[in-house]
Amino acid sequence: QMKTAYDAGVNFFDNAEAYENGKSETIMGEVIQKAGWKRSDLVLSTKIFWGGEGPNDQGLSFKHIKEGTEAALKRLQTDYVDLIFCHRPDLHTPIEETVWAMNQMINKGKALYWGTSEWNADQIRKAYDFAKENNLRPPLMEQPEYNMFRRDKVESDFTSLYEDIGLGTTIWSPLASGLLTGKYNDGVPEGSRLDLEKYSWLRKKLLESEEGRAKLEKVKKLASVSDDLGV
Repeated sequence: QMKTAYDAGVNFFDNAEAYENGKSETIMGEVIQKAGWKRSDLVLSTKIFWGGEGPNDQGLSFKHIKEGTEAALKRLQTDYVDLIFCHRPDLHTPIEETVWAMNQMINKGKALYWGTSEWNADQIRKAYDFAKENNLRPPLMEQPEYNMFRRDKVESDFTSLYEDIGLGTTIWSPLASGLLTGKYNDGVPEGSRLDLEKYSWLRKKLLESEEGRAKLEKVKKLASVSDDLGV
């Protein structure tokens, strides 16, 4: 899949230490090495927060950011990532420590830029202001969930951040975990992600909860509209 994407012109590949407990990063690193792609042609990102079950393997403390980043680079078989994200806000670690720790990763050449994922506007603003006040590199990008069901944060909450600090975005779940494709309109197809036992929690959330069923009904209505339009 990565080769197909690369051959089609895609050169930005995102990952996280939490994906399959690091196996996703390992596979990505192996694919890149096997393909022989030039590192300078690629934009690689990873996300730090959930690194394991140990007492210091999670969160955004300097200790975990340092150890998590170094472990991720080993799995990816690269000296640096272009972008490193704080995978979630850490309510148990001062934002000031996280900003400083991310700057340490940049200063040591382990990352080029840093950003956030699923932070709210106030948290991003606080991190940005602290960085600027202390001559540190501020967060430059946020990775929020953004799709037809989740629009407020990107289209409303972050408006001032785009204008004031030039915040950039990448997004996750643009198809609402596949719900917006329509493939779950008539049940769960065999071999699909929601058919896997390890994603039973997601299946319950998307298809069996009250909120999920309401979304599914909206998707079905949209499907009839797209059919009429032939798109």
